[in-house]
Amino acid sequence: MLVQALGGLTGRCPVRILIAEDDPTTLLMLERAAKDWQYEVVSVRDGNAAWDVLRSADSPPLALLDWMMPALSGIELCRKVRQESEAPFIYLVLLTGKVTTRDIVQGMESGADDYLRKPFDRQELKVRLRAGQRIVELHETLRIQATRDTLTGLWNRRMILDILGRECARAAREGTSVGVIMADLDHFKQANDSLGHLGGDAVLVEASRRMNSVLRPYDAMGRYGGEEFLIVLPGCDQAGTEAAAQRMRQVVQEAEIATPAGVIPITVSLGAVAGEGTTIDAEALIRTADLALYRAKRAGRNRVEMANSSSPGPSLNLGDAQLEIAASSPSPCPV
Repeated sequence: MLVQALGGLTGRCPVRILIAEDDPTTLLMLERAAKDWQYEVVSVRDGNAAWDVLRSADSPPLALLDWMMPALSGIELCRKVRQESEAPFIYLVLLTGKVTTRDIVQGMESGADDYLRKPFDRQELKVRLRAGQRIVELHETLRIQATRDTLTGLWNRRMILDILGRECARAAREGTSVGVIMADLDHFKQANDSLGHLGGDAVLVEASRRMNSVLRPYDAMGRYGGEEFLIVLPGCDQAGTEAAAQRMRQVVQEAEIATPAGVIPITVSLGAVAGEGTTIDAEALIRTADLALYRAKRAGRNRVEMANSSSPGPSLNLGDAQLEIAASSPSPCPV
């Protein structure tokens, strides 16, 4: 799963590199060399254009920056990347005609990871870029290990809780809503006992893949613990949250899951709630969704239970939202 998450950095796709150089001849030479070595090249001619690329959501993980450029110098770019960029990690190589130790120290202290003197040697450039690529891969591996569940590739418990906290704060700030779903695979212990741990792992991987496949790109799903999952749905109200939960329930049960020990049918129970108002408490949302999940289990499993704000009866205060638990029987997968 970690290898899949690394994507292009594992060599399956070309690694992207930004080349920022204002001299046309040098730029052409750098582009040709990088393309010969199977890099995907993004080229710019000045510092402002380079900064636009480096601060983008899909910034290349490698950057070769000329020290002297119009608008922003390579030194200034290095400082801005280290202080302002939200990219996980960018390996920065300064290309410079400066040769004194003082200059090199200044470049490295600005945030550069390496430097290359002009006129550059093609083989030296290749070696330095390969070294940078290995360091980027290491950073990405460590980042994934710290944030992802190693079995399913989903967010781990710490990260999904962090995501929920941020989405609750944003929903309260913007006056929107956020949906929360707790999902638990039915009779998983029996499946684990009959199939063995490898078979149980295969069930967890496939069931989580199916549930995640029906979510929106900006929804978040994490492994909360064991066979239990937490799903965060930004902007979802009660109806939208229930629809998402029903889609997940339906996609899990629609076909048996193949494992090394054989095939097995699997279903999932889900408890869901939507929070809204000027204050939204993440812990209260989890408790409420968890209680709804417990009710789904007691009511027969393979079903969705909603925490509903429209029905009368005892309620649980979630910030400004007055929510209670109300049953929702399984229904056809909503469009």
